[in-house]
Amino acid sequence: MITIGITGIIGSGKTTVSSILKTRGFEIIDLDRLSKEMIKKEDVLAEIRDRLGAEYVSENAVNVARLRDEVFKNKAALRTLEAIVHPRVRNALQQQLNELERAGTKVVFVDGPLLFETGLYKKFDKIVVVSAKTSTIKERLRMRGMAKEDIGRRIPHQIPLKEKEKMADHVINNNGTKRGLEKEIEKLLQSIKEWEVRAHAS
Repeated sequence: MITIGITGIIGSGKTTVSSILKTRGFEIIDLDRLSKEMIKKEDVLAEIRDRLGAEYVSENAVNVARLRDEVFKNKAALRTLEAIVHPRVRNALQQQLNELERAGTKVVFVDGPLLFETGLYKKFDKIVVVSAKTSTIKERLRMRGMAKEDIGRRIPHQIPLKEKEKMADHVINNNGTKRGLEKEIEKLLQSIKEWEVRAHAS
């Protein structure tokens, strides 16, 4: 089984790419979804309450907006939250990968925004980066209704796309139309065929 991490930065379009790949029959593991599932678990809620503060948990649920605001301005709080959530996400990810491999899956994509930032990229056979121009990304985020100040806070928390591109095995350029993106995905599928051939040959 070939494991392929797919990443980018907020607004670059990795979720769109993952959705298209899913319609083409590929298995997609969404790390954001896994993270959201983790913070609903009782042991995680208790640890967030104990280590970060009771104000971030109300009615047996995480106050996501309040916690997000805190970790964006407080690096110590961010590191604490990551220490709580990331190991559990990694364990859940490994369980899903094991199940897919036992089922005979040939290719699986793992969609995550912070694969390089967390070092998780080392776990996968290949890495695909979805890239776009900064102006395009900011316009997409504005169209989503994100405030200019919020955009300015979020983007610097991630490794710049140009650096991610250098570390990638394949780059998808997502600057234009959906048809253009489909063509980029066709290039990716060709790369996957080549990776499969090399994997069988080795």
